[in-house]
Amino acid sequence: MAAINSVADLAIDGEIAVVTIDSPPVNALSQAVRDGLKRGVEAAEANGAVKAVVIICGGRTFIAGADISEFGKPPAAPYLPDVLDRIENASKPVIAAVHGTALGGGFEVALTAHYRIAVPSAKCGLPEIKLGLIPGAGGTQRLPRLVGVEKALDVILSGTPFGAREAKEWGVVDELAEEGNLRESALAFARRLIAEKAPLRKVRDRSDKLEPARGHPEIFEAIRKANARKFRGFEAWEKAIESVKNAVDLPFDEGIVKERQMFMALLQTTQSKAQRHVFFAERQAAKVADIGPDVPTKPIRSVGVIGAGTMGGGIAMNFLSAGIPVTIVETSKEALDRGVSVMRRNYEATAKKGRLTMKEVDERMGRLKPTLDFGALAEADLVIEAVFENMDIKKKVFERLDSIAKPGAILASNTSYLDIDDIASMTKRPEDVLGMHFFSPANVMRLLEIVRGAKTSKSVLATIAALAPKIGKVGVVVGVCHGFVGNRMLAQRQREAMKLILEGATPWAVDRVLTAFGMPMGPFAMSDLAGLDIGWSAETSKRASIRDILCEEGRRGQKTGAGFYDYDEARTPKPSAHVEAIIRDFAKSKGVAQRTIGDAEILERCIYPMINEGAKILEEGKAQRASDIDIVWIYGYGWPVYRGGPMFYADTVGLRNVLAKLKEFQAKFGDDFKPAALLEKLAAEGAAFSKP
Repeated sequence: MAAINSVADLAIDGEIAVVTIDSPPVNALSQAVRDGLKRGVEAAEANGAVKAVVIICGGRTFIAGADISEFGKPPAAPYLPDVLDRIENASKPVIAAVHGTALGGGFEVALTAHYRIAVPSAKCGLPEIKLGLIPGAGGTQRLPRLVGVEKALDVILSGTPFGAREAKEWGVVDELAEEGNLRESALAFARRLIAEKAPLRKVRDRSDKLEPARGHPEIFEAIRKANARKFRGFEAWEKAIESVKNAVDLPFDEGIVKERQMFMALLQTTQSKAQRHVFFAERQAAKVADIGPDVPTKPIRSVGVIGAGTMGGGIAMNFLSAGIPVTIVETSKEALDRGVSVMRRNYEATAKKGRLTMKEVDERMGRLKPTLDFGALAEADLVIEAVFENMDIKKKVFERLDSIAKPGAILASNTSYLDIDDIASMTKRPEDVLGMHFFSPANVMRLLEIVRGAKTSKSVLATIAALAPKIGKVGVVVGVCHGFVGNRMLAQRQREAMKLILEGATPWAVDRVLTAFGMPMGPFAMSDLAGLDIGWSAETSKRASIRDILCEEGRRGQKTGAGFYDYDEARTPKPSAHVEAIIRDFAKSKGVAQRTIGDAEILERCIYPMINEGAKILEEGKAQRASDIDIVWIYGYGWPVYRGGPMFYADTVGLRNVLAKLKEFQAKFGDDFKPAALLEKLAAEGAAFSKP
């Protein structure tokens, strides 16, 4: 075995050259990996005794994609297209031997080999769309030639990997290797190809799978139509469809040049930069500055949940789905039975969509122990309280829990706003207490705000941070303050939205501007969906707000057929002239003069105070980094990923521009818009939240 460079070596086994790439952790296509591939194939070509070449990887995976840390930097030779040309145009059969994942550029490397062999557990895919890109090294040109246009676009537009068995069925992989014995299987396959004098099969020369799409542009129109809603606001998906259409309409060499041009153009877009920012931000969020790998974590083998309502049931499902038994406690049999039946219905609905089998539904529900006995929580490693958002109730629950939970158990509150330190003070073990703020619906939404109390131990924090991905969550560590990160910033937007409708904007205009920006719903449609009467009391209501008036009139949202909007039987919203009159009269009674308000002001007044609040959160150390705030908003509130989160968005607007607008609003509307000191400082320095 001879070293080619620092990450690649070449071994000769009889008539076969084996080029091995070993560049931990995932053999990403760095300059060294590209160089190793190119020089390895060239050395095999130059060796007269060699009759076939196997490309294989060390470690846990084949090439898992591009080295995206190189994006935005000057390119270094050899360039990937040149490496792929070298592999494809080799005069001896090249076999890609795949284990782990062959993703993005890694899968494109495999596609340029003449043959592919994979272990059954391997996965292939083209996830570039998730980074605001299209495959840029032949993926949109070669994959359709193997699987046809529709299947290729399904792979490219979903960005979801597919398994080796599917790949074999589709004709992407030629042979399945014996699991755990890839090298020997690949060598045996290579020997067979040599014995059979197998041809050099270049994917680029195939056209049979493209024929059904030739002269049928309606195929592409149907795909556009089917994906329009999913990709609302995104740029890259249209380019992906266009590039696959080029595979049908243009010669290979033209199609691949155009693909590369589109890829390079998308790489420079704000959308792709935003999506790459989110990719790195999600990985950063799991890291806590003062908690190193030496901090011990606690085993979580069983979980207790207090409350079987919407939140409690959803929280329990996360653990049941991850294989962790849950004891769920309620105060009445009716509430307990109702909660358990909702959980089962949710699982069965997933099974009806084909995402679970009924056996799996039964297995998950089989891990659940419903009970009215609070004492049944005594053996749980983690207990999560999910009762009504009321400090007095939560304090009583924790006082009682403290006397029952075993020593060392972690005690968590699923609070949205309340002071974790205040809750922890009801126990003799505040070091074991923290907040676990799940987002509704808790079994679906990916965000988990992990609230670090003043006395929360490092071990407890490290345990929950490590647990989050195991239950399908993106955990973000935040500090104690009213509303933590997400709801504290949301309050700024809600305040301005309410002020805007008093000043003359309609609720539907505000909703329209924010959904056009990319939010899944506007604030008023969201209020109607949640129910305007959450936290409202008929006994104490005094028509002191628009919400009071709507609730008193029985307009409590979608469930009553009317809220800010009017709803038909299908719950389709319609602007309400009656609500406009209520708002107009209320504004008059408060002495607020109404005026015409443009879309730009609506957007800036809703979004810029959120950014300003984010700056204050950073100043106060309630979030570790600006990118953590972005992750909270993307996974907790549906902020459009192509805008990168509120703090990244501020950087794209320019902090000086945000600051100038806040000062303008402060002069007009008061100190709700007073700029944060950190925002002033970064703007003065010409810095950014993403690069302070």
